[in-house]
Amino acid sequence: MNISDLLAPGAILPALKVQSKKQLLQELSAKAHQIVRLPERRIFETLVERERLGTTGVGAGIAIPHGRMAEAQDITGVFARLESPIEYEAVDSQPVDLVFMLLAPEDAGADHLKALARVSRLLRNAGTCEKLRAASSAEALYAILTAQNGDASQAA
Repeated sequence: MNISDLLAPGAILPALKVQSKKQLLQELSAKAHQIVRLPERRIFETLVERERLGTTGVGAGIAIPHGRMAEAQDITGVFARLESPIEYEAVDSQPVDLVFMLLAPEDAGADHLKALARVSRLLRNAGTCEKLRAASSAEALYAILTAQNGDASQAA
């Protein structure tokens, strides 16, 4: 599974201005709505519901909010680089500035887990995150995210 299978070029928010986790999830839901044409409110509720189970802030400034929706057709991603890091209740208590949201069909099963693992592997690479933080445009972010369609360890 490649990042390009999950993320469309138009699903990048290169300098998102948000003040809170709730506002971030609202903005991600709005962008996801444009892509998948599912109700923005349902997407937001799905993400919030998942956060109640435990934070999706995985540490090192990274969050991977995700959820499953019966109405979703495919696993779809939205990537946001925040203009300023925000408090996210991450596992390491550090603020978050790189966010990769995933929406999956209710019955995605192993594919949903594979997508999460793929995104996690990509964003665990310090070199990749450095490049993402330094990139100047949505196009550059997309190129970095999709460049290592193989193993993320090649991204350094």
